[in-house]
Amino acid sequence: MAKKKESAGNGDGYQPRLKVRYHDEVVPKIKDEFSIENIMAVPRVVQVSLNMGLGEAIQNAKMLDDAVAELGSIAGQRPVVTRAKKSIAAFKLRQGMAIGARVTLRNERMWEFLDNLISVALPRVRDFRGVSGKSFDGRGNYTLGIRDHLIFPEIDFSKVDKVKGMNITIVTTAGNDERARFLLRELGMPFARN
Repeated sequence: MAKKKESAGNGDGYQPRLKVRYHDEVVPKIKDEFSIENIMAVPRVVQVSLNMGLGEAIQNAKMLDDAVAELGSIAGQRPVVTRAKKSIAAFKLRQGMAIGARVTLRNERMWEFLDNLISVALPRVRDFRGVSGKSFDGRGNYTLGIRDHLIFPEIDFSKVDKVKGMNITIVTTAGNDERARFLLRELGMPFARN
């Protein structure tokens, strides 16, 4: 998964494979493509947020515990339980009830997760033809919805009682969708051809 690089800043020389690729290959391509002089102005990935909403957790508290454990094994760090902000009588929802889990990844864990997502998890999607190129928000952030969390190899499908979906948001400093799309395409994100 990872590659050694002698000039790493954390002392032991370890850097994630995708981060090394970003610095060695992607940064020069982006500088040439968009005529960027300053290295600090080159778009980069800041954080990745994973969000798993579970409306069924209102009736079944065990489902929320399972989702927290599964999301933690996918992300490599413990998720935070999200709670309802207001009561909705039609859904039998009360303010403060636990209804989901989320986790935010930065630095090395973010690069490891992105590498895992791009090279292992997305190719395991059934009838995969690429991810949508229209899911940008106008500021260079990309959100991807996954219907089946079993595409991640960290999940043991024999222990899963119900398939869960999740949203993955990749936050960049690109500022616009064109630069963010170029950045993610160069990192290996398999966008569908229109």
